[in-house]
Amino acid sequence: MKYATLIASATLAGLAACATTPERMPAVEEARAKVQALAQDPMAQQAASRELVTARGTLQQAEAALEQGEAPEEVSHLAYMAARQAELGQARVDEARSRASIAQAEAERNRVLLEQRTKDAAAATARAESAQQEAAGAQLAAAAQAEDAQAARRALEELKAKQTERGMVLTLGDVLFDTAAATLKPGAELTIGRLADFLAQNPETRIMVEGHTDSQGSDAYNQELSQRRAQAVADALMTRGIAATRLTVIGRGEGFPVAANETTAGRQQNRRVEVVFSNEAGQFNAAVNPAS
Repeated sequence: MKYATLIASATLAGLAACATTPERMPAVEEARAKVQALAQDPMAQQAASRELVTARGTLQQAEAALEQGEAPEEVSHLAYMAARQAELGQARVDEARSRASIAQAEAERNRVLLEQRTKDAAAATARAESAQQEAAGAQLAAAAQAEDAQAARRALEELKAKQTERGMVLTLGDVLFDTAAATLKPGAELTIGRLADFLAQNPETRIMVEGHTDSQGSDAYNQELSQRRAQAVADALMTRGIAATRLTVIGRGEGFPVAANETTAGRQQNRRVEVVFSNEAGQFNAAVNPAS
């Protein structure tokens, strides 16, 4: 009788353990392996940062669903999505690596061809042809640079940025934040997304994100709030793949009003985040002073 009782107890304990320990699911294991492989690729942050962030988030949802005992179909769907996102990221990494390899091979091919032409040509003819080629290349480069600059300016104008002595400046009003808060509202997604798209298409451009407040509250509070609001905009851009090295975040507090703080309308204009754009070479105008 004691022996039977011991067997029954062990059986019940085993069933209880099975009920509390989530089963391992092959789909989740596969997704985890693919996400880890993408994360370990040296080019992932450069070529597929957005896909990596998305895949990690979806994988965490799948793991949480599995641990909480949700329906296998839901867990499997989340795992499938995470795996596909990781695969997309890996494809982007492979594409970037392939482009780099092709560019290197093309550069080497051009070097060999140029060397051969130089050997075959007379010294005087070679110098003349080189001068002509350099002149034509300089003209094409100048024309392309001017066209790129014009396209970038048009894009900034579409964002409602305005030309100032500090360069092109985009003003984001306080409608992006709740009163006395530094968390972006859902309505800010469109503006931040368009700004991120512009920066992605113009990789040499840097920006300075400046937070400003009205005069309500203490100087210290307004300084801290303006810094947090500017940082919230920068963080939102970084989650969309914009490198932190391209962003300078500054809290200006209440020190640079654009309207009188004695009226409600004036205070609303003063509560803002300004985005100052560099030129195509990543340089700001002399009037832009991070410490001012």
